Amino acid sequence: MKEKENNETKEDILTNRQGHPVTDNQNVRTVGDRGPTTLENYDFLEKISHFDRERIPERVVHARGAGAHGYFESYGTVGDEPISKYTRAKIFQEKGKQTPLFVRFSTVVHGLHSPETLRDPRGFAIKFYTEDGNWDLVGNNIKIFFIRDPLKFPDMVHAFKPDPVTNLSDPERMFDFLAQTPESMHMITFLFSPWGIPANYRQMQGSGVHAYKWVNEEGKGVLVKYHWEPKQGIKNLTQKEADKIQSMNYSHATQDLYDSIEKGDYPEWELYVQIMEDGEHAELDYDPLDPTKLWYKEDYPWLPVGKMVLNKNPENYFAEVEQVAFGTGVLVDGLDFSDDKLLQGRTFSYSDTQRYRVGSNYLQLPINKPKKHVATNQEGGQMDYRTNFSEHQNPHINYEPSTIGGLKEAKNPGKEHTPYVEGELQRQSISRENNFGQAGETYRRFTDFERDELISNLSQALASCREEIQSIMIENCTKCDPDYGKRIAEGIKKVTESRQEKMDKAVGEAEQMAHPSDPY
Repeated sequence: MKEKENNETKEDILTNRQGHPVTDNQNVRTVGDRGPTTLENYDFLEKISHFDRERIPERVVHARGAGAHGYFESYGTVGDEPISKYTRAKIFQEKGKQTPLFVRFSTVVHGLHSPETLRDPRGFAIKFYTEDGNWDLVGNNIKIFFIRDPLKFPDMVHAFKPDPVTNLSDPERMFDFLAQTPESMHMITFLFSPWGIPANYRQMQGSGVHAYKWVNEEGKGVLVKYHWEPKQGIKNLTQKEADKIQSMNYSHATQDLYDSIEKGDYPEWELYVQIMEDGEHAELDYDPLDPTKLWYKEDYPWLPVGKMVLNKNPENYFAEVEQVAFGTGVLVDGLDFSDDKLLQGRTFSYSDTQRYRVGSNYLQLPINKPKKHVATNQEGGQMDYRTNFSEHQNPHINYEPSTIGGLKEAKNPGKEHTPYVEGELQRQSISRENNFGQAGETYRRFTDFERDELISNLSQALASCREEIQSIMIENCTKCDPDYGKRIAEGIKKVTESRQEKMDKAVGEAEQMAHPSDPY
């Protein structure tokens, strides 16, 4: 990386692709500081839509994946209460009701053929083929994320990807970004602990990460978070264990999942939800919509609602695992969005990416097609391979409304959820950032073993960075917890000294070889 220039020039000023100066590259425009985003966020839409088209045909993120078919079985209740109290979604209503699904597990940053032992969040995405159409629950293994504003997503991924000049992964690039993004400290704390390398996919937790909404028959909405708990137990890897596995098998997690299902040892997860009344919740020291924060179990208990069983491997990897397309906006009746800014940004980005990567008719592919009748006036586009266009009452009519046989609107199955939103349209971060509180709490809740691994892994990575970045990261860790910062500072020093000793020893050995003794 080049040293930072002292004097800024006109060329140093960030602009969009039209050449317009960007005066705020940190926040999308919202109604109030925590309200919904608006469609006229031009800089964000241009930035994210270009980002979605940066790779072909590989996914920009989550390229390396494995998948399986299975089913979801509803318990018909949420905890001890009937689930209809909170949501009218049909998938949950009947005890024992089974809904077919497809799951894709993945790593996030690295490419299609990268090892599955790398320190990286894991994707955990489920496509439910419900009677009301598809529902996609797109999440990760870790329950939080690095950032809270979607405007920063392309920057974050660019910082994590290899250097565009050398094509080499460089931890300094990543920490150059993260050090100046203090909300990431909670995710860093998890990622560099053993939780950053799950042992396999079967023994990995899953989470929707964001706060969503459930809506009941009366149109009342509550905030909800989703959590998948593996019945096989949870298992993570130390860095040494991961290195050993990687030397022998860089597809160990894919093989483990495939072999387990093939021999009839079907993995299962129980689905839990946390429920919170919708609102700002001024009593909390964080915003409940902030995806960098946990809702602690002791405050908002985990309530079981069903289980997932994976019982069939894909018949063709490319047709199913590669071409499956998920989107956070794919919800069915009774499920809704919250005003989480990152969730709303992802909702545009994910589906836009699939239209670019797979094609405008990606929903015609068998792995993506709903298992119910589809009737739409959309037509044409790349790879439209439909052969039966007489599904409609009158195939000549591809518009609505019509009096001569066109499609008609469906009746609303319940009262519409109509949350009230008011506020000034502005670019501003949320008022309760509290970037360090939960990161420190997580550090203190870790076992001694987890803390030791965190300090070792994070110190090793930061030792490769310049002192300016190290200083900021040590300061951020100290703000999380004084012991956290102290041990990271000591760890960086220890790693640096050890590397210098090894370098000096190597130089000495090289000099000896260059001046051998004369045996004659």
